Amino acid sequence: MGTESETYQLGILGAGVMGSGIAALAVGHGVPVVLMDTDPQALERARAAVAHQVRHAGLVAALPAGVPRGELVLSTSPEDLAGVTAVVEAVTEDFAAKAKALATAAEAVTPGTPLLTNTSGIPVDELADGLPRPGDVIGTHFMNPPYLIKMVEVSRGPRTADTTLAATERLLTGLARQPVVIRDAPGFVTSRLLHPMINDAIRVVAEGTASAEAVDQLMRGCLGHPTGPLRTADLIGLDNLADALTALHLRTGDERSKPCVLLLEKVRAGDLGRKTGRGFYDYGEGLK
Repeated sequence: MGTESETYQLGILGAGVMGSGIAALAVGHGVPVVLMDTDPQALERARAAVAHQVRHAGLVAALPAGVPRGELVLSTSPEDLAGVTAVVEAVTEDFAAKAKALATAAEAVTPGTPLLTNTSGIPVDELADGLPRPGDVIGTHFMNPPYLIKMVEVSRGPRTADTTLAATERLLTGLARQPVVIRDAPGFVTSRLLHPMINDAIRVVAEGTASAEAVDQLMRGCLGHPTGPLRTADLIGLDNLADALTALHLRTGDERSKPCVLLLEKVRAGDLGRKTGRGFYDYGEGLK
């Protein structure tokens, strides 16, 4: 991967859906990965998820041919991040959790190592605040599944260093992703537009205007949405969606971003989408 003079080892914090997906993208492109989580069971689930996604990516020709797979190391120890060339934080969409993960990474790695937060909408500069080297922090919003979606929203904070941006763009290009750089703001572009729309679609279902299937069918057939907002919600994870909407509502005051009652009911019931087997649709046993 990358140029002949530049090699990578990627540290990833969080072994959930996005952490596993980013790990699969990296190892599929020949990049060694240290996947860290505090939960050993989550790491074992991630091992199976990464293997499954790499196999699928190969079947659909989403990985470069002839490139040996990168090594996947599972770890519960921040010490194993020493020596990585970049860190991707992919823990739950919660400010305190993300800030703690980034602080852990900043302490473990060499100064100047890019710290990439995969937040879907918390401003990068908020997460960088309080860290010893805020210039190392940048937002990289991968879409799910990362090994299939080639574009990555890159949010540059006001204190993000030029070297951090340049290194991040090289890394993403080496992973065959297309970085699109935007200014730091709540929700960035994608979440600021998409999440309130999904929330509105859930309200339409809650009000009895249409079923989830009908909403998605109309959005696909009439408006060109590739999957429909409610299947997209299930793919994001309804808990992640609710957290992201809450963060957006807190920072913008936009009432469309306040998680609607039906969404919160599903989260409380544990119906979180594809990963649990049930959300607005049934998926069998999901990714448990």
